[in-house]
Amino acid sequence: MNETVEREFTIRSELGLHARPAGEFAVMAGRFESEISVGNGREWVDGRSVLSLLSLAAGRGVELRIRATGADADEAVAVLGALLERSHAEIERSTAG
Repeated sequence: MNETVEREFTIRSELGLHARPAGEFAVMAGRFESEISVGNGREWVDGRSVLSLLSLAAGRGVELRIRATGADADEAVAVLGALLERSHAEIERSTAG
């Protein structure tokens, strides 16, 4: 069954959605079967494209919407939303080592 799920999340990282978390987001989005889009109220971009995600210029406190359409849409939105809502310290810990 192809369902569409859409929810809003707030960027918590002090550095916003910069290259490292955008790359991690795109890689994680690629693990889901669902089609993933991310929007800022003015435009929607492909959630699997780092450059597209960076074009949103999403700083700390910006609210982004994640929309997923597919069999695993609910899980995709929950997991990807959690990535957006991590703090900078949490991002650093997850990529260290």
